[in-house]
Amino acid sequence: MFFDGTILLLIPGMLFAFYAQWKVTSTFEKYSKVRTQSGRTGADAAVQLLRAFGAEGVTVEHVPGRLSDHYDPTKRVVRLSDGVYDSNSVAALGVAAHEVGHALQHAKGYMPMRWRWSLLGPANLGSMLAMPMAFIGLIMGRGGLWLLDLAIILFSAAVLFHVVTLPVEFNASARAYRHLTEANITSREEAAMAKKVLDAAALTYLASAAVALLSLLRLVLLRNSRD
Repeated sequence: MFFDGTILLLIPGMLFAFYAQWKVTSTFEKYSKVRTQSGRTGADAAVQLLRAFGAEGVTVEHVPGRLSDHYDPTKRVVRLSDGVYDSNSVAALGVAAHEVGHALQHAKGYMPMRWRWSLLGPANLGSMLAMPMAFIGLIMGRGGLWLLDLAIILFSAAVLFHVVTLPVEFNASARAYRHLTEANITSREEAAMAKKVLDAAALTYLASAAVALLSLLRLVLLRNSRD
């Protein structure tokens, strides 16, 4: 029922997701071994970039974990992980500059970031409820079509969140590459290496969007098969 032939639709997306995760991990590990000429750490670079490009009032903190780096817009904090905060590698500076890119998006009112933030609640709700509702709807047969319809609507919010995330992440990476050289934090060669780390990370966002879109398509096909 919920595990019929339509589940094959998810295989390309899952393979892409596995590849993207391997790519970002291996690329980060590779360029974590390349030290910058300046000797600046990820934390140093983040503080300098925040001041240089107009995100006053944003702080930089250490957060435990591996590649758990993120920007918290509610507290205006850039949080850098174990392998980034104290590291002076080109990979660390690339990740730090990317998270600063999000802080600058927030400071300058970057519209796609606002859209993503407004979609966060509906997306979380859709991700949590859509699949259980769809499963119950399938068990109920034709009487559960309304549940399938509702599941599709809810999950569409999650898909839209993933789609809107793409320009937000790509823009943050573009800012990171540009700002690293403009602020004289890295050489152009070092910035190009950092960009390879960010390009690999971008694949994970593409993979997430692909899996979400394929999952939505599968829900639509399952619903139509019961009509």
